[in-house]
Amino acid sequence: MTYCVGILLDAGMVFGSDSRTNAGVDHISTFSKMKVFEQAGDRCITVMTSGNLSVTQNAINLMELHSRRDDPQGNIWAAESMFDVATLLGRSLREVRERDAAYLSANNIDSSASFILGGQIKGERMRLFQVYTEGNFIEATPETPFFQIGETKYGRPIIDRVVTPATSLMEAAKCVLVSFDSTMRSNISVGLPIDLTWYERDSLRFGLRRRILESDAYFNMIHTRWGEGLRRVFAQLPDPNWDDENATRQYQGEIFK
Repeated sequence: MTYCVGILLDAGMVFGSDSRTNAGVDHISTFSKMKVFEQAGDRCITVMTSGNLSVTQNAINLMELHSRRDDPQGNIWAAESMFDVATLLGRSLREVRERDAAYLSANNIDSSASFILGGQIKGERMRLFQVYTEGNFIEATPETPFFQIGETKYGRPIIDRVVTPATSLMEAAKCVLVSFDSTMRSNISVGLPIDLTWYERDSLRFGLRRRILESDAYFNMIHTRWGEGLRRVFAQLPDPNWDDENATRQYQGEIFK
């Protein structure tokens, strides 16, 4: 299992991915699920993966191979838009699955895979896409400024409550780390290291790029404070007293504060 999140903001973009591929009491493997393509001053692109590891690795390798051969059907370094890059990634994914899916299925191995793709190419606005296992994709909007893939349900509530297009890069990065902490707390199949990257709008170069390990003091602080804060807020919630009209008015007053 995995967890990846990409956020599109007015100020830029934030990406986070875990590195766990197998989980159990006696077997844990880690592979980076984030790939960055940077040509400073021209383009910055991030790809994050979820699903069958061999399929996702082969799809990205095939995309790079097409680019090295200057394939007329797609070159990530010559693409004029992020839409073209998403099309190339989707085509590469379909090509790998058409080649391997039947063999994997014959051995009861799931060949599904998905990607989050985001970045900016000179002359174009920032764009964020989610690429599905069939190779088709959708694009983020101001109403839906983030995508998640993998084990998404535990980390979504904090992002839903905090992130808007106006959120700063720093606040969004902090929110992503809380989202990971919540996910890791509830699902052992998601784990450290976390790859965290952010990109500032129109800079055409990556800003922060960090791999967060078990020894990371800031992440450990977030883990402790977030847990303590939730317990403190929960303890401060009043007990329900629906039969008391005065209590009901007090609850209504809290809503409009």
